Amino acid sequence: MQAKKVKEAGFTGLKFDPFAHTNYLYGEDLSSNLQLTIEQQDLAFEVSKAVREAVGPNFDIMIETHAMLNYSVAVKMAQRLSELNITWYEEPAGPENANTLRAMRERIPSNVSICVGERHYTRHGIRDILEKHVCDIMMPDITRCGGPSEMKRMATMMEAYNVLLAPHNPNGPLSTLASAHVCASVPNFFRQEFMFNDVPWRDTVIDHPIKEMINGGHLRLSDRPGLGVDLVESEMEKHPGVLMARPGFYI
Repeated sequence: MQAKKVKEAGFTGLKFDPFAHTNYLYGEDLSSNLQLTIEQQDLAFEVSKAVREAVGPNFDIMIETHAMLNYSVAVKMAQRLSELNITWYEEPAGPENANTLRAMRERIPSNVSICVGERHYTRHGIRDILEKHVCDIMMPDITRCGGPSEMKRMATMMEAYNVLLAPHNPNGPLSTLASAHVCASVPNFFRQEFMFNDVPWRDTVIDHPIKEMINGGHLRLSDRPGLGVDLVESEMEKHPGVLMARPGFYI
């Protein structure tokens, strides 16, 4: 099982979307995920339970929803998943309305942390969320939020509200390293998202492979200038379509 491989590699937490499995099983598109049947809800719970059993009790599991559940299902699944001691429940609602998140926070068990922020841009965009006290963790994406300096400012604002930083990062090596440098400079850092499985050439586009910087599930930053790596243009030219798809070498 993939969860066991992550644990065996030395990591102490993982994130997954159990609701995507219900769509694939029933032949439905992810965009139709707003209303799950009872059977689909049961399957999502059983998938999550299987992951918890595979990694054991002292391991963080983060549940992704992609903001694709309707209000009722999102709250109900958070209530069910609370018994699995999940580390966070990600994006139970989209970024459009902080009042919806506030209503969810009042109904979701207190032992379930809410994580949002990948689609909130700049420190001005997170102000309403923070002032309403509707999340415990925020995950700005460095390729979207305004870069390292702005993420640092956002983290400072979050600290004032006792909110943790866990950067969103389904991206490539430059995004990973830029986010990690911010994380290393703030006191409220919690987790850094990292693509455990990626294209085999991910590390060939930089001159110092990411895999050589990871030890025991921790990314150890170098003392080299800048982000600590240089791009290998000859390797980048081999993958122009993918690398141009989205900032941060999103795969």
